[in-house]
Amino acid sequence: MDPFPRRQVMISLDLVRGGLVELMALPSVPLTGTCALLCGTVLLGAPFSAARSAMLPQILPRERLAAGSALGNMTFQTSQVAGFLAGGILVATLGAYRSLALDALSFCLSAALITGWVRPRPYSGEAPARPLLHTLTRDVAMIFRRPAARTLVLFGWLAGFAVVPEGLAAPYARTLGGGPLTVGLLMGAMPVGTVAGILVIGRLSRPDERLKMIGALAILSCAPLVASLLRPPLPLLLLLFVLAGAGGAYQLAAARAFVQAMPNGQRGQAFGVAQSGLLTAQGLGILIAGAAARWLSPPAVVAIAGALGVTAAAVLAAEWARHRSLVAGLSSPAAGAASLGGRASGSGEGLPAMQPNDGPR
Repeated sequence: MDPFPRRQVMISLDLVRGGLVELMALPSVPLTGTCALLCGTVLLGAPFSAARSAMLPQILPRERLAAGSALGNMTFQTSQVAGFLAGGILVATLGAYRSLALDALSFCLSAALITGWVRPRPYSGEAPARPLLHTLTRDVAMIFRRPAARTLVLFGWLAGFAVVPEGLAAPYARTLGGGPLTVGLLMGAMPVGTVAGILVIGRLSRPDERLKMIGALAILSCAPLVASLLRPPLPLLLLLFVLAGAGGAYQLAAARAFVQAMPNGQRGQAFGVAQSGLLTAQGLGILIAGAAARWLSPPAVVAIAGALGVTAAAVLAAEWARHRSLVAGLSSPAAGAASLGGRASGSGEGLPAMQPNDGPR
């Protein structure tokens, strides 16, 4: 985002996303068109997050970056929980189309708040123009040639497995005999767990201990999903999802470590790759899970995603145990800014902890 004023980017993207969601609210738009609009809305969340991440160090003093990022993380997770619950109630009372129309207004409100409360900051407009494929290949290679950074970014992309319960919330609710409110509860359970996990881990552990916990928590973020194969009742299922969300709090430590593992001048590009990869992993996860749910029951698909996620997390945990020492001794003011995290969204300003679901609110 360096070639453009970041504040202007954020305002423009909010207005564009609001327009896309407003189009989704038109009953005449076919399902394929709605899916395309949704994909566009979600994809535009990556440059918005990148611009926001780049601005935070310009707004907050260095000594307040960590606190500001942590507050942003808590705000995101709390609003996500409230949004899922409120969304379920709105859809039940107003219908899907009217709810989407209200959602579009939230993007316009965001643009208005940025316009009124965020003053323009200096930016670098000197980035040389390069072909997109060349830039993407270079940035991916920049991350993957560093073992610690590679492992950490793959930890973030585990969200492709963890997001499946949210992607299948509607059909899963139908198997339980529930309606829109049940959908909201299923979608909000994991963010509730993530908020609780961040609070507990942040208060009861030291930074070096959090680095050691990344692998185990990543496994925990997927392991409870396997139990959905037993078709537990809704209260127990919500508890399992909350537990999985608590495990997803590992993203907080993983994001901070990722920032530390990258040189100062490459953190912006690294963030873009990580966020784009996250969105791709989540999109593919939901797409594949939705296709699988045509032949298998939603509980079975969630269980399979959990099992695959546990396997991938265990492999990464073994890798992380070998490379953790490369990051443990590093310290950086920007590392504290990496805690604007999400579950996997979904939740720092350098590399937010892999924040999912930055689409329709």
